[in-house]
Amino acid sequence: MTSETKSSWPNNVGIHAIEIYVPQRYVDQTELETFDEVSAGKYTIGLGQAKMGFCTDREDINSLCLTVVQNLMERHKIGYDQIGRLEVGTETILDKSKSVKTVLMQLFEQSGNSDIEGVDTTNACYGGTAALFNSVSWLESSAWDGRYAIVVAGDIAVYATGAARPTGGAGAVAILLGADAPLILERGLRASHSAHVYDFYKPDLESEYPRVDGKLSIQCYLSALDKCYQAFAKKALRINSERITLESFDGVVFHSPYCKLVQKSLARLLLNDVIILSSDELSKRYPDLLSLKETKLENSYFDRDLETKLLANSKQLFESKTKASLVAANQVGNMYTASVYGGLVSYLISRQEQELRGNRICMFSYGSGLQASMFSFRVSGTSDKLSALLNGLSGVSERLNSRVKVDPSDFAKTMMVREETHHKAPYVPVGSIDDMLNGTYYLESVDDMHRRQYCRKVSK
Repeated sequence: MTSETKSSWPNNVGIHAIEIYVPQRYVDQTELETFDEVSAGKYTIGLGQAKMGFCTDREDINSLCLTVVQNLMERHKIGYDQIGRLEVGTETILDKSKSVKTVLMQLFEQSGNSDIEGVDTTNACYGGTAALFNSVSWLESSAWDGRYAIVVAGDIAVYATGAARPTGGAGAVAILLGADAPLILERGLRASHSAHVYDFYKPDLESEYPRVDGKLSIQCYLSALDKCYQAFAKKALRINSERITLESFDGVVFHSPYCKLVQKSLARLLLNDVIILSSDELSKRYPDLLSLKETKLENSYFDRDLETKLLANSKQLFESKTKASLVAANQVGNMYTASVYGGLVSYLISRQEQELRGNRICMFSYGSGLQASMFSFRVSGTSDKLSALLNGLSGVSERLNSRVKVDPSDFAKTMMVREETHHKAPYVPVGSIDDMLNGTYYLESVDDMHRRQYCRKVSK
């Protein structure tokens, strides 16, 4: 990438490459239903989940991020001296002071490049999006020196034994940002919503487990979705004289706590459309929904009859615009900050390159507490760089399918080990590295000063 003068504005800032890493072990949700002695389909149909990835004590947030960044750089043959900003979004906190970004700097030592901006950004599942926005702002500022930015979003989502445990997961995504990208962030067109609520939070620093108000969290998520969509539409009208509806997008990708909520969220956007469409338009496009035009959004979050009707009428929209984005969520579970970007990866690998060219993809990112944003990408219709981006993702499906299934009883034992050894020092992990893929970083030890040492698995 060549440096531009400070007076110029870089064109087509966005994503050049994206890498996803998930743990090699998973538990089958059908088997977990039996093990937990719940009704058949509670996790698979009720939540829409098939498998849940998880980490042993050999992996933590540092190792996940080390792995995904190193894989990104090697797969796309990028020199570490080409990076000018590195920012991590995560809510998996190992240290109240030292950032994950600084741990990642060991990857840059051989290149001699230490002139790198950025640290960590934290707010539940939203940190990755904040890191993305911050990095784009750097690229579009006078501070930009012509180099790439990397955004890393990663988390380990674990819950205490009980109803929330099957909504766990783990993974990390690394995103390479720069000018003249094949996946272009639409400039000036994004909308956010923020409020103070206690729907999901982690006040106990001695535990990995959150405090969750499930019903409130769903209400907050849907309310934030309404507000972001409405604000996004207003900005599009003001900036581009464009009226936004679901038909404005080829794909709609959501943060996914669990897949069923995403399906309901797409239906929720249809309800927003129903309210703004004229009666004539509604009669032509969604005649079954005419009776919903006067719906008060704030009173409709838990209206089951309304939800059922919307789900039925949005089924085709869901199948064409959103379902493909749920591959990672369905197979891995909730990756917190990485979730919405795992959805983007899933959407990209579900279509042929020619089919993707010119696509417009709407993104909704939500983090409890709360902060949410809606923004959009356009896929370059001409750039050969799109081929490189997609080639880098060509092995994702194979890697998901090659993972090792673990019996629910062994999964429960692993969770107990994590619970009992959380923040323990000194500590030597007991988990096996045999199932790990070549190139995976893992925790080797924690000394009595809580300093962590990592190794990378290399085949002999």
